[in-house]
Amino acid sequence: MSGAVSHDRRRFLTASAAVLGAAASAQLWLPGTARAAEPPLPEGVFSLGVASGDPLPDAVVLWTRLAPDPLNGGGMPDRAVPVEWEIAADARFHKPVRRGTAYARPEYGHSVHVDVRGLLPDRVYWYRFRADGRLSPTGRTRTAPPPFRAGGSLRVALASCQNWQNGYFTPYADMLDQDPDVVLFVGDYIYESSPSATAVRRHEGAGEPYTLVQYRNRYAQYRSDPHLAAMHANAPWVVTFDDHEVDNDFAGEIPQDPDKQTHDAFTARLTAAYQAYYEHMPVRATAIPDGPHIRMYRRLDFGRLARLNVLDTRQFRSDQATSQEGAKDPALTMLGATQKEWLLRGMRHSPTRWNLVASQIMMAETDLQVGEGKLWYYDAWDGYQAERNALMGEFADIRNPVVLTGDRHLTMISDLKADFADPESDVVGAEFVGTSIASGGDQDQVAFHKQWDPRMPDNPHWKFIDAHRGYHLFDIRRDGIDAQVRVAETVLKPDAASSTLARLRVDAGKPGVRLV
Repeated sequence: MSGAVSHDRRRFLTASAAVLGAAASAQLWLPGTARAAEPPLPEGVFSLGVASGDPLPDAVVLWTRLAPDPLNGGGMPDRAVPVEWEIAADARFHKPVRRGTAYARPEYGHSVHVDVRGLLPDRVYWYRFRADGRLSPTGRTRTAPPPFRAGGSLRVALASCQNWQNGYFTPYADMLDQDPDVVLFVGDYIYESSPSATAVRRHEGAGEPYTLVQYRNRYAQYRSDPHLAAMHANAPWVVTFDDHEVDNDFAGEIPQDPDKQTHDAFTARLTAAYQAYYEHMPVRATAIPDGPHIRMYRRLDFGRLARLNVLDTRQFRSDQATSQEGAKDPALTMLGATQKEWLLRGMRHSPTRWNLVASQIMMAETDLQVGEGKLWYYDAWDGYQAERNALMGEFADIRNPVVLTGDRHLTMISDLKADFADPESDVVGAEFVGTSIASGGDQDQVAFHKQWDPRMPDNPHWKFIDAHRGYHLFDIRRDGIDAQVRVAETVLKPDAASSTLARLRVDAGKPGVRLV
């Protein structure tokens, strides 16, 4: 997958700047048929833009949601609406490849998920939708390389944690310019927090979301960010959720505050949150929720170059420990038995050069205690010591494992160790904890380093830490992974310059990561 910029690409970037403007008055692009007796749809049905995701060598998911009144439940009539879709080999749709009709149904918030099959591998495609004569913005996507291709390259952008109230989603403007083949989003797409009077941008609503309509409104607000919308329309995304898509630090069916939410109330909240998540993400029908459950862990291969194992570290975990001894309890699990076996089987038998793991929360140790002793975050893998350490033992026999993580609102890039209690133990892999898109806002870098630099000697596996907002960019080839920490000057305004703060390298066959 290459990053070459064509004339079609330049035309697309110009168009994507107005992705939310949606060509509502555009001409029909498929042969028209007589309209049904129902009244015409309102203007602005494509207010939430378009997206694509989970690319396969011969397939990709195309997404949109009809929502002319996005912050008030959507504003659609209570009926199924036919939505025509088209995918083409050129930006002007002179070379159509596939087309069809899907139905936007009220029980799924009038979202549309089209799993387009029969495509060619490693190809760029353009797509769009039409509903009742109204044309969507154009999206650009691409398929994965063919299964047996050993060479080539893959450009991946790692993003997470985009709190609307903490700032604008400015880093996506730079990500768009970097033209990744795929965007990996590892959690906290929305935040469930109540509106704040002092926020940079105030959350909609009157409090936290609990109902399906409330979650839909919150997603619709986030989707209205123009930089996020343009990035969705420019490349396929692979997504998974963490906690804030539901409730901070929840574990399975246990909320953060069980004294305030009964089990029945929380499972109802889970049901609403997962439903809204599915409705707004470009994922396959395998992710259609079953009440308070949703299947999100899955695997995507990019030729023989890279296998991406996407984890779910929320639904199957034990409740968090509350002490050092509790964190060592071998009965605690982050993944659950079925997902853990799925992950290990997929990595042990992987045909690819690189084995990537998308983990919502940090896998390497974070010892917060300066000097003797240990102090851990119990919500991260440190709170599940036995399972994490066993996984590190497995990594020793896996080909080139690299973990891509979010959650922390910091850049924390580390070697993965066979035994974090022993600094001399073997390095078995590398982990990139990506910083946040907006969560945390513009931090005081001097104050951050004053707080965190004294912890570096107690965490010798850390190679680089920082607290700017931004994302990580990876160029993956057979001989190595070249990584950039891309940071924005500020997220307190919609537009700001971004730059490369650090470059790092992972060499094939040499576990660990180094600064370049």
